[in-house]
Amino acid sequence: MSSTLVLPGEAIPLPSSSKSIILGPGIAASSSRTRTSPSDDASSSSSTPAIIATRLGVLSSAKGKEKSEQFWVEGNSKRYIPAQKDMVLGTIIARHAEGYRVDLGSAQMASLEALAFEGATKRSKPNLKVGTLVYARVSLANRDMEPEVECFDPNTGKAEGFGELKGGLMITCSLQLCRQLLTPKFPLLPTLAASIPFEIAVGLNGRVWFKAGTVSETVTLKRIVEGVDNGDIGAEKGDVEQAIKDFLA
Repeated sequence: MSSTLVLPGEAIPLPSSSKSIILGPGIAASSSRTRTSPSDDASSSSSTPAIIATRLGVLSSAKGKEKSEQFWVEGNSKRYIPAQKDMVLGTIIARHAEGYRVDLGSAQMASLEALAFEGATKRSKPNLKVGTLVYARVSLANRDMEPEVECFDPNTGKAEGFGELKGGLMITCSLQLCRQLLTPKFPLLPTLAASIPFEIAVGLNGRVWFKAGTVSETVTLKRIVEGVDNGDIGAEKGDVEQAIKDFLA
């Protein structure tokens, strides 16, 4: 869809399709209802709930899993606001009897239950230390409650890449770049992977973790991602390939 600037409280024009629609950050369902077009009568308008923007930004969309489509408002926010189903990188900052407290870089700490891992039971569950880095999924996000995260896919019950991240290096970057890195058409990661084998986990909370075979490759990944984020390096294939040659020379 074409870029559309939306204001807080403005109705979002979502397309009518058979696809499942996921509301991302910056979009919420309102308790009021709206007409789908000015020509609609009162009876038809009463059946359509209003979907409104909650912040200023550009309305964006991307295809998700199982023929779904996600919509969100891309703003210039520097602080992460947890949204349900977001993939995030968090650091364990405290332990308690039922689980852990996790720092996501948001205004509130998140809660991670000890049983929110693949195959976890009361007798057999992960023993994570303070300072451990985890890749998780936001399972609950409410403005009036602290967020909750989980380290497994609820659809399959499997880890699917979530859980403790061992070794490697984590960097912080803009929320906008993190979302771009998860877009299949964004050329940065495919270009890097063609020259450097590495593992990566991208959190929508402005954190990126990667693990390469050598220290020099890890440092190269860090410098290129940070360079693209601050505008010193272009994200196009030619720019990234040249940067790889320069840093690994």
